[in-house]
Amino acid sequence: MSQPPSAQPSPEPEPVYPPPPSDALNRIEDMRASVFFDGPKRVRKIQRFWILLSLSSVIAAAGVVGDSTATVIGAMIVAPMMLPIQGTMLATVLGDRRNLTFSLLMMIGGAAAAILIGWGVGLLAATPITEQTNSQVAARATPGLIDLLAALATGAVGSIALVRKDISDTLPGVAIAISLVPPLVVVGIAAESGDWGSSIGSLILFIANVAAILGTGVVIMAIYRVQRWGRIGQAGPPPGVKAVNRKRSNIAIAGMLVLVAIPLALSTFVTTSLNTQQANITQAAEAWALTADLDVISVDYVSALSYLVRITGGDEAPDVADLTDRLTAAGIDPTTVDVEWIPSVRVNAGD
Repeated sequence: MSQPPSAQPSPEPEPVYPPPPSDALNRIEDMRASVFFDGPKRVRKIQRFWILLSLSSVIAAAGVVGDSTATVIGAMIVAPMMLPIQGTMLATVLGDRRNLTFSLLMMIGGAAAAILIGWGVGLLAATPITEQTNSQVAARATPGLIDLLAALATGAVGSIALVRKDISDTLPGVAIAISLVPPLVVVGIAAESGDWGSSIGSLILFIANVAAILGTGVVIMAIYRVQRWGRIGQAGPPPGVKAVNRKRSNIAIAGMLVLVAIPLALSTFVTTSLNTQQANITQAAEAWALTADLDVISVDYVSALSYLVRITGGDEAPDVADLTDRLTAAGIDPTTVDVEWIPSVRVNAGD
């Protein structure tokens, strides 16, 4: 007797959502198609992500090594890192565990790939690429609270563009402002050059940007009630979609924002303190130089609580007693300030 054919498992049904409450808003299906790596074009979406990520990382790394701002901006436009980050945010809002997991894996894998590409391009550089020698590295080495504020505002724009139909043309500007791939390649380039401080600072900047996109995204989705009108008439998650604990996910995102804000606040405090100290030293040095017929060339921050005042003029090394008094009066420890006298010679061009 012939055996009955084995029953084939039925495919998981796609989630069915009601239409949005306004014609100005995108449907849930449209938002899912924009940021999730699922559906009939799943393989094509994944291939596109890795192709664009690899090329944008190479462009960004080349721009950093060549210290070219225009090239780095070009890499920001090409970079697809917003997709898995916004996918993580939307999956959290919708309670879609499957897409949350996959988006997280794509985000982490993409970040690791960009760092490795940065490391590889750094190997090709003739000289070390550090904060002291490269303005692109310096711009991302010491992020502060102002960077988090900018990331929060930019993340909000990106989330609103995901919800609304009429402002999607702002996405290129969002890609430039949020700066996701350049900090990652700087992590690899700076680490390859041994500048671990800049590498860690750039990684913190990337994490801050990610936390800002996730945090503002959840808030924007709540304002537009995406989760509510996405579940109208449904007692639970859509068929075939495992639910994720949204409360725990939101707490995790909020905790991530707080944890990122701590080092950024510390970095801001230290940077502000150092800049204030440098300004006070410059003021004291210029007042001293004026009375001693000298010229201040520069006042540079050298290392932790150490500054170098470069002066020129006069026939011999000047007496620094007056400078010491001025520094003390300004509340600055004179032992943290070194003075370098550079002799100057004036020659008449006609002689």
